[in-house]
Amino acid sequence: MEQIEIFEIPNPCKGICEVNIRGYCKGCYRSREERFAWGQLTEQQKKHVITLCQQRYKRYLAKQTANTPPKSGADDQQQLDF
Repeated sequence: MEQIEIFEIPNPCKGICEVNIRGYCKGCYRSREERFAWGQLTEQQKKHVITLCQQRYKRYLAKQTANTPPKSGADDQQQLDF
């Protein structure tokens, strides 16, 4: 039995709206298809997309941690390449 949602799942857009080399948004981690279809998705589908985005973000953080050299004092531009 599917649980009834009381609140609508909000759009996860962060307003960055740039994509990395793999096609995922650098702000919300959604694919192009996920971004464009958001308004037509069911609440269950939206939950699934949010889960996928969280997994992508965790992979990005893990890669950044593994590839981060000791701080040299200069801030490098963040690249989302997961």
